[in-house]
Amino acid sequence: MSEPIKQERVYSGIGVSPGVARGTIFVYNVAEEVVPNYDITPEQVPQEIARFEQALIVTHQQLHELQQRIATGIGPAAPTSILDVHLSITQDPALIEPVITRLNQEKKNVEFIFNEVTRKYVKTLAELPDEFLRERAMDVQDVTRRILRNLLGRETRTLHNLPLNTIIIAYDLSPSDTSSLDRQHIVGFATDVGSHTSHTAILARSMNLPAIVGLRDASQHLRTGDMAILDGYGGSLIIFPSEQTFSIYGELEVKHHTIEERLAALRDQPAVTLDGHRITLAGNIESPDDIPMLKKGGAEGVGLFRTEFLYLNRKEFPNEQEQYEKYVRVAHDVKPHAVIIRTLDLGGDKFHSAEEAPTEINPFLGCRAIRFCLARPDIFKTQLRAILRASAEGNVKIMYPMISGVAELIRANEILDEVMADLRREKISFDENVQVGAMLEVPSAALTAETMANEVDFFSIGSNDLIQYTMAVDRVNEKVANLYEPTHPAILRLIRNCVEAAHNNNIWIGVCGEIAGDPLYIPLLVGMGIDELSLAPTSLPRIKDVVRRLTMSEAQELAVAALHATRGREVTAMLTALLQRIDPDLLA
Repeated sequence: MSEPIKQERVYSGIGVSPGVARGTIFVYNVAEEVVPNYDITPEQVPQEIARFEQALIVTHQQLHELQQRIATGIGPAAPTSILDVHLSITQDPALIEPVITRLNQEKKNVEFIFNEVTRKYVKTLAELPDEFLRERAMDVQDVTRRILRNLLGRETRTLHNLPLNTIIIAYDLSPSDTSSLDRQHIVGFATDVGSHTSHTAILARSMNLPAIVGLRDASQHLRTGDMAILDGYGGSLIIFPSEQTFSIYGELEVKHHTIEERLAALRDQPAVTLDGHRITLAGNIESPDDIPMLKKGGAEGVGLFRTEFLYLNRKEFPNEQEQYEKYVRVAHDVKPHAVIIRTLDLGGDKFHSAEEAPTEINPFLGCRAIRFCLARPDIFKTQLRAILRASAEGNVKIMYPMISGVAELIRANEILDEVMADLRREKISFDENVQVGAMLEVPSAALTAETMANEVDFFSIGSNDLIQYTMAVDRVNEKVANLYEPTHPAILRLIRNCVEAAHNNNIWIGVCGEIAGDPLYIPLLVGMGIDELSLAPTSLPRIKDVVRRLTMSEAQELAVAALHATRGREVTAMLTALLQRIDPDLLA
């Protein structure tokens, strides 16, 4: 029987790490571990606890070695802080104590108890409303699987000893999987799930490995040994590419290499339009270890320092000194530029602490971000003290998340004033003129921005949540994701309202959501009057290139036309036409 003709097929996803890879596919399936379930005697409990403790120690050592390999293999810009979270999980009382408690209560083998506890642990994190935090469930799952394998005495999975020019295809890859990739043999990877902000995507960019996420169920249909081209720019995976396709991608690689060289040359150039209008381009970070990447991209400081990671996977809240050391390190390293530190953007349901917060029916609309901080001023004040102490560096700004109205803003500032008064009494230095800003990410804030502008020094539009809340769309829900539309007339009117409120009151306004890092939307944001854009460091050169090829006058004309449009796709068409004219390479 003759072999079927191998026709070219294309799978579409999201390109999260640029580059083109050619090679053969290796489908990486992660089988669930078979976990035994048997009774033990009360006398065996101490022995089971000792086995558990040894597995935690071994896992911690493995992760530390892996962290060292990342730093050695990738270099000083390596995001080794990714595994700091993993290391902390191996010492997390919220994970360890329930296992020991249930061992004593249920008298079952430790593998079974541990597996039951971690399933609940991961499920809780995966159901959080914040997409960025939901993706951290993968980190927890990665570590707990490693602990489980050590308990079972099974070898840690690796992606070594694969043929040259291998393209990994998987449902998902954990940070450990990605970190252990043999970069001499593996040329790229693609996963069914994931996003730009997943740790796997971050590591791929750091390792300069072309990568695609969001291929849905491609791993179920592909076979090891299939020939493929992986396009990390456009997010396409081409199986059995034709000679013509090979030729097209050969030309594409040469073209993109030329573009990357051109963009790299812009690193130290200002983001100024052709007619002299200046835009500030800053970077989003989550750890001091992200600063080298920030500088490599040519950022003018930190527009969003997420502080949530200091609070996750631990029983006790981080103390003032621990927070201060992180904040002051970033402030020192980005001088003379500024760092905007966002106060805690979590909710009570997201803490694995001794005090169990009640499960909320709808955490998206629950006690989170500034609401949680105002409900727990003790936690809020500790963070504000740490930030204010770091502000003695002279370049720190404070930003409150998820403000819904002026009352919350006034109360937050009252607490800030109380903390300042305490520091003065204690003769502790801080910046008396520290700037304070509010994130506008719910419709009520965007609609009443005029009433809040007198209470702050700046606004920053959190476009991801603003779009999500305005459109009543969970953007990671495939059934309604098509309704998540940044160019919807409602969104544009809300942004215009925020800009007018800011400028009428002589304060500046930025955007720190995903649209700030997408070249397509830059002319619109510039034309609407946005003063600052904060984005992923890797996207900075592309955005700077668009700004420098644009005139403020044409951006303003486009913004006026966009605000008169009745459908989002009309605006998208305008933006595409403009970008095609001024910077067609980036559009391609």
